Amino acid sequence: MVRPTARGHARPSRIVGLQSCPGAPVVHSVGQHPHHRIHTVNAGPGAMSSTAQSSAKRLVSLPHFAIPLGFAGLGGAWAVAAVTLGAPAWIEVTFYSIAAVLWILFSTVYIGERLRNTREFRDDRESAVSGAGAAFLPVVGILLLAHFGQYMPLQAARTVCWILVAALATVAAQLFAHWLTGQLTFKQLHPGYFLPLVAGPFIASIGLSSVHAIPAARTALGVGIFFWVIIGGVITARLITAGPLPVPVIPSLSVLLAPPATGGIATFFAYPGPVGPLQLAFFGVFIMMVLIQIALFRAYINLPFNLNFWNFTFPVSASANYGLHWLGEATFDGRRPLAWAIVCLATVIVLSIAAATVRSLLPDHRT
Repeated sequence: MVRPTARGHARPSRIVGLQSCPGAPVVHSVGQHPHHRIHTVNAGPGAMSSTAQSSAKRLVSLPHFAIPLGFAGLGGAWAVAAVTLGAPAWIEVTFYSIAAVLWILFSTVYIGERLRNTREFRDDRESAVSGAGAAFLPVVGILLLAHFGQYMPLQAARTVCWILVAALATVAAQLFAHWLTGQLTFKQLHPGYFLPLVAGPFIASIGLSSVHAIPAARTALGVGIFFWVIIGGVITARLITAGPLPVPVIPSLSVLLAPPATGGIATFFAYPGPVGPLQLAFFGVFIMMVLIQIALFRAYINLPFNLNFWNFTFPVSASANYGLHWLGEATFDGRRPLAWAIVCLATVIVLSIAAATVRSLLPDHRT
């Protein structure tokens, strides 16, 4: 795994992971009990096929993978903190381990529930509501490999990384091909679509850097930048001109932080050494996205809690990760207290959402 040195530059022993950008904004049933179910939000006419609606009865659906995504991202932030601040290593290991257990559990159940009718995999991917979440499975795997790959032989880690990157590329290509055929309406678009084609390639770049495949990492970085321009303009136009998002989908606005944060981290690893123009460009966009999120805070604070709040966890964790990288480069007084405040704030946000999720499942708080 590649870790930043005290100056924030990469060295080829470990790579700091990220974590969530959750993209799909709707969580289906959490369990079999009807009171545990959070119903999907109709994103527009024809948003879900009948088969996709039946998948809502499943124990695990695509948006559930936002949970391990958030924990893996938080583990990545603490991995940077371990280098730049001397934070205890057991903290990052704990969060990565939680993410790994949940990812394996959710993947096993998700795949097992659909083996008898493999068409459900395609229907999930083509859902206008949660289809972008199909990228969650390989994305979380890449983030976990960026941490646990240090314990594997390099060749084995490279093989696993290439398999996961190929899976992500395949899912992203299928999604984009589906969108190009006019299967989505303009109003159905939401910021969650940044994950598979923008944040996804940036995360792939980080994973490839972790196995020392630097040319491939730079290639993936270019793919992410290209689709950021293409997808970003379309989604921004939708947000500005097509009316407000449904209330449960509003947390997906936080995903606007994910592209500059993940792209910036990928650039640190793909182009180690002195900070260059590309890194400065990512940082400038990131600062603007942070200011936009601050302006949106009042809209967020008034939202009723639901499992879509996990959409906040990946952008928050990735932003903390990226912020700590830059503070590792800084020399001003007070940078260490600021870095501690950032990583602790990200931790409080993620753990608060986790606690609220558990609380919502208790018998006395069923919705």
